[in-house]
Order: sequence, then structure tokens, then C-alpha cells
Amino acid sequence: MAGPGMQSQPIAELRNATKRYGAVTAASGLNLAIEPGEFLSFLGPSGCGKTTALRMLAGFEQASEGEVLIDGKVVNGVPAHQRPVNMVFQHYALFPHLDVARNVAYGLNQRRPKPPKAEVAAAVGQALEMVRLTGFGPRRIWEMSGGQQQRVALARAIVNRPKILLLDEPMAALDKKLRHDMQIELKSLQRELGITFVLVTHDQEEALSMSDRICIMGQGRIRQTGTPEDLYDRPQSRYVADFVGRSNFIQAVAVGRDGGHLAATAGGLSFRARGGEGIAPGEAVTLSLRPEEVRLAPGGEGHEMEVTHRIFLGEHTEYHLHSPALGHLVAVMARAAEGGDGVLAPGARVMARWRDGAALALAAE
Repeated sequence: MAGPGMQSQPIAELRNATKRYGAVTAASGLNLAIEPGEFLSFLGPSGCGKTTALRMLAGFEQASEGEVLIDGKVVNGVPAHQRPVNMVFQHYALFPHLDVARNVAYGLNQRRPKPPKAEVAAAVGQALEMVRLTGFGPRRIWEMSGGQQQRVALARAIVNRPKILLLDEPMAALDKKLRHDMQIELKSLQRELGITFVLVTHDQEEALSMSDRICIMGQGRIRQTGTPEDLYDRPQSRYVADFVGRSNFIQAVAVGRDGGHLAATAGGLSFRARGGEGIAPGEAVTLSLRPEEVRLAPGGEGHEMEVTHRIFLGEHTEYHLHSPALGHLVAVMARAAEGGDGVLAPGARVMARWRDGAALALAAE
């Protein structure tokens, strides 16, 4: 199985793919190569074009311009049922009048010539075993929980052994704990099968935890594609930094280069930030500082700020801070590092500091 970064023919490609609905452009100039065996996610807010991209791969929508390739072949104009892909929909699209086994077997039974019953039964049994539903074949769909229905939909998709499995927000209807459990199961299943998975989601945690690569979409365009670590640590724009994880944005002015860092000032404070190549002295720059990089203490060195809110979230606590120089900042502190209840209560004056180079310099948008 070829993983991300390995040289191989892409299993699917979008080449300048554009989709218009009348005067509305839903996706514009998409260029993306999807590697065999990888788990790729389209991530972005509602209306960003991610579902349109998925539907062009599936064949439910045809590109207005550009090309869609699967396994090296242009599939423009090829209908969905003739493409080597299967899709799992947000609401699963299961047949309530059929039991689990017949739902899973549906695609196999549509083939011509129709496979022998014993072959279909064996394939269904294997698919149900893969999604941990062995023995559930006689059950009715309405007797299944949401998580079980999702696994039935997955079994129905993988029973045909597609080259690509497309997933359109398949966990949106699940509660948080079940969604987390299903994310782990889905990633494990993908590794076991070796099938390329392409997921559409608006949930950044889901994309970060499951994906080999993430394609960030915005206003119908691809804004940045990379590994979860690349996108989190090296976003190329404020849009990506704001959408992948959380960040404090500080408006600053570039001073110059300093030992590989960009020197900048904001509110009378000096910063040495990563990145910022090509930003000239005197230019406006946006500094992105992740909340977990902000350290708080009742005294010592740092920048004095006021705690405006303390939000307890179990394993960590979120602090909202304010100062005239920097405005509003958010800090996240592990519970074990808090140092006792009430030490950093709202209204307290605290010293905020961060390591040298913690902030990332982004060109002002």
C-alpha cells in the first residue's frame, strides 16, 4: 500500500476542476492528487465547496470545467454507478424495509450477471465481521443504534471492495463519545482494508485525529493541503490558522530579521516569530500564537494581563485574558499545572509569557 509521500500514480485527481450552478461557482480550480491507501479529509465550514468536491469524485456532480481522474483515467461524464467508488452518506441512506444483511448485499445484487447467493452471503458475512457486526444480519435497521447503523452503511460500502470510499460527514449525527469511538474504529478499518478513504467534515478534531492529509477549503477553493501537523504548526494564512485548532491573533509591525526569526512589535512589546519570510520592515504582520503556548503565573517575568474568564473543561482550563497592549488572549493550562483552585480567578492580575519563537508570522490579509 502506498502511503502519503510515496511516489505512485494517484488513485484520484482533480485537475483544475470547477463546478458552477448557473451564476454560482461552488468549487473553483481545484487541483489535488489523492494517493493510494491514504486517508484524506476535506475540511471547511458550510458552503466552502468540500461536498461539491466529493460529489465530483463520486460522479453525482459533473465538473463544469477541468478533469476528474480515477486510477489514471478521466471519468468526466461517467455516472456514479460506473465508477470504482462507494459513498457513505451523512444519514446513511439505509433501506428500512430490508434487514441488515439485505442492506449490505444490495450493491452486490445489482450486478449483472448476478453473483451466486452463496458468494453474496459470504461477502456480506465478511463485511459485517469487519465492522464488528457479526450475527446482526437478520436485524431490522430500526432496531439498530445510530453507531450500528453507521457500521451497516460502512459494510454496504466496503462489500463491493471499491478503490475509493467517500464519506460525507458520516458521524455528524452521533454523540461526542460515540463519534470519538467510531473515529478510532474507522481509521483502524481503513488501515486493515488498505482502501483510500476520502472524508468530508466540518469537525476539525475529526479531521486532525483521522487523516493522513487534510485539504482545507474556503470559498470554493483549496486554501492549503498538508498533514495535520503541517497545518497546525505551519499554516500559510490566518484562515488556516484560525480553522485548524485555535489561535490568538496579534496585529503587529515587522521590524526586521533576527537570527532566523522575524522581529516585530505589538502594543509596545517585542516578538521574535517563526516564518514571515518576505515580510519587509514596516509592513503589517499578523502573529498567530496558540493558546497552549501561553504560560500563566501569579508573578515573575512576562506581560501583565487580567483574567476575565476561567472556564473549567476537565483535563484542562481555559483562561480568557486582557491587557491594553495586546487586547484579548486565550490561554489553555493543563489541570495539573494550575497550582490550586482560585489562584487565577477572574479579576486576578497574572503574568503571561511564551517561549521565544512560539508565535508564527503570517502576512496580513
